[in-house]
Amino acid sequence: MTNGNFSNMSFPTVNNIHDEALIEHFKAGVDHKVLILTPSFPFIFIGTIVEIVEDYVVVDVETTFVSELENRHWHVHIHHIEAFYIEREDGPKIPELIDGL
Repeated sequence: MTNGNFSNMSFPTVNNIHDEALIEHFKAGVDHKVLILTPSFPFIFIGTIVEIVEDYVVVDVETTFVSELENRHWHVHIHHIEAFYIEREDGPKIPELIDGL
């Protein structure tokens, strides 16, 4: 029988739960197109989610603000993601961004 004392037990923090939920959400989006906004350079990534490595999202980047940074894999830490959208079959499509239009 317990005495109701939980001081020896450890519970996940809200941040731990938030991070784990994001990781699981991105895992479910592997092989889907994603748009990620970050507060730091290069600010935007559009590409395909390749995999999740611990708490990093690996994106095969098609488009950023700087074309020299495109067509390569970027590892984006989930703490640096300000906003994101994962394209699904039944949802709106991420538009193609083409220079000169």
